[in-house]
Amino acid sequence: MKNPLLSLTLLIVLFSQSSLALPPPEDIPEEILRTEIILEARSPINGKPLTAAEYAQLQAQLAESPYPQQLNSEIRQLIFLLEIRKFFKTITPF
Repeated sequence: MKNPLLSLTLLIVLFSQSSLALPPPEDIPEEILRTEIILEARSPINGKPLTAAEYAQLQAQLAESPYPQQLNSEIRQLIFLLEIRKFFKTITPF
């Protein structure tokens, strides 16, 4: 005959393992987290916390730099030569 205590123990073990697979009730679902608006940010320059308005202002300041980026003439020539080399490599297989 089967032991009722063994079957009861088996049922308790099976049900307790299935409940461990569920997330805790205080966890926020991912669907809600995806729609959440982030109101704080960190500065890309020094990592300090910023509000959303300060972050937008900093991004605008970084985007409109008063000085255009200028490359050294040697670097420009090197880039030009690399582009020519890339062009010839696409034409010739060796």
